[in-house]
Amino acid sequence: MGEKQQDDSASAVKKKKETVANLEKLGQRLYDQMEQGEFPWVKMPSRSIENIRYNPDLRQYVLGERFVKRSARNIRHIRPLSQLVWTAFFAHKLSTQRKTSTLRDVYYSAQAYQMSFKDQSESDNVITDLETVIGLAREDFNVFPEERSAIFGDLTIEYNVPGYEGKRMNLTSHPDGLMIGPALTYSEFVKTSADKVFAIEKGGLFTRFVEEKVHEKFNALLVLTAGQAPRATRHFIHRLNKELELPVYIFTDADPWGMHIAMVIISGSANAAHLRDLTTPDAIWSGVWATDIINYDLPSDPLTEIDIKRLHELQRDPRYKDELWQREIKIFLKIRKKAEQEAFSRYGLTYIVDEYLPAKLEETR
Repeated sequence: MGEKQQDDSASAVKKKKETVANLEKLGQRLYDQMEQGEFPWVKMPSRSIENIRYNPDLRQYVLGERFVKRSARNIRHIRPLSQLVWTAFFAHKLSTQRKTSTLRDVYYSAQAYQMSFKDQSESDNVITDLETVIGLAREDFNVFPEERSAIFGDLTIEYNVPGYEGKRMNLTSHPDGLMIGPALTYSEFVKTSADKVFAIEKGGLFTRFVEEKVHEKFNALLVLTAGQAPRATRHFIHRLNKELELPVYIFTDADPWGMHIAMVIISGSANAAHLRDLTTPDAIWSGVWATDIINYDLPSDPLTEIDIKRLHELQRDPRYKDELWQREIKIFLKIRKKAEQEAFSRYGLTYIVDEYLPAKLEETR
């Protein structure tokens, strides 16, 4: 193992120890409070809209200085505080036993301990509260969403999950791409010949890129975001950019929702304002643009009222202040049209690879 791989492996071990230590510190604080005759309480950063602000230096949303306190002294706080403590217990169990769980699993696992959540949304929200309390992401304590993203390309990784330690795999080994699940998310990067990353919104285009050997023709790693990229996928893209120094190009549908998919990869979301390492600020939205609908005469659909409302929201969002984003929003509002990535198929199955892709790379380098 090379020096860099050793450093990465040591960093992963350190992060796991930090996770366990932070969870145990939370438990110790609660125990000490009760030992001293206090009602147990927890203080955490407020995630209210009023406490979320855009940081232009970090180029993402962050939490402000406001905090909230949950105390068993307040009868209204007993339920959410109990849920938080149980979730921390379950997270500690996962971390120390080196097990993983999905968000859905956490919701159902609570029932085995007679801990009730009214629905998964409530369970997910408490998990986010725990993130703010211990200062780490849910992925650090082994809780993940259902996998739906994938990666394909010449990257050799080395697993470090139990039973697979030291096992290596090249990510061209599966023609459908390899799921970006927990084991892959925290694997070590061994070697790659790629010099860029293409993040792709739609499965159809991802498959087309694999079939047309885009990974070889453009020396790229292909990442399927499958719509809005899950946090594990955004973290993985962040790692590819930071650790391997690979520029990232994002391809989405030409509509306000595609723009937002790209921006969340670049600058994150308000929902994750308490976390870092999920963004890739220098990633480039390479299309499909509103301009492309005009320049390539793409088959299109009319924007809906919801689309138009969303465009006006993006226009006011500080993340979209740069010239490219403002220009494309204005063009969308002017032409009142939207188009999908697959619209390029009107010119033949390989046109998007042979003509569009080289042109966009040249335009956005």
